[in-house]
Amino acid sequence: MEYRPVYQRQLQVYKGIDNVLEFRVLNADQKPIDIETYTPKFMAFDENNNLIIEHNGVVLQDGDSSAITKKGVFSVTVTENDLLNVKQQYLKYNIYLVDANSDKVITYTDSHFGNDAVIYVNAQTFPGPSATYSVTQFNQISFDEDEWISESITAQPALNGNEALHTVAVYPNGFVGDVDIQATLDNQVSDGTDWATVTSVTLDGTETTPVSSNFNGVYSYLRFRTVNNPNTITKILVRN
Repeated sequence: MEYRPVYQRQLQVYKGIDNVLEFRVLNADQKPIDIETYTPKFMAFDENNNLIIEHNGVVLQDGDSSAITKKGVFSVTVTENDLLNVKQQYLKYNIYLVDANSDKVITYTDSHFGNDAVIYVNAQTFPGPSATYSVTQFNQISFDEDEWISESITAQPALNGNEALHTVAVYPNGFVGDVDIQATLDNQVSDGTDWATVTSVTLDGTETTPVSSNFNGVYSYLRFRTVNNPNTITKILVRN
């Protein structure tokens, strides 16, 4: 089979946007070859060799395969959604061609007949939203008091300005009562931490969808409080 290298360089794609990559298929003499009758295939694998991205390439050369500028060129779009759950890391990718008879034609990334190349996923340029915290456990303060409090979670004060927006979504599952959202400015949480109620979510037990609440403020930690048994609350999601 004729040696078909793909011009190699370490690629970089960015989370948060669509990335259009262009490749050119060359022969052993480094001349572009006609790929109009082929379907290029792009596959990317994570560090555990799991296939996480797979796309067909779009051949860019038109009917005039003698046109040097586009001969042998195809593009692949790695979408924002493809990288949504991919952490910043190095991936490996390879490319093959499928001819009119559905036969696969391998391509190479270097003169040593290597097939795997490297692609870097950059998560810093468009960092996207912060992580969502999930609160599922409440503890009763004492057996003779009807008061339950959740674990404390960070409010990420270092990442938020004076107009810091926090979003809370309560999954009630039939819960009736108020869920108080409390905050503190203390740098560490202890038994003596001073908590203040910022806002409350009122539930009547008829809700069939999560109930959300937004509030602003730079706080050190957040927690949730209720005077009714919260055992029916499925979870509370928080994004700072």
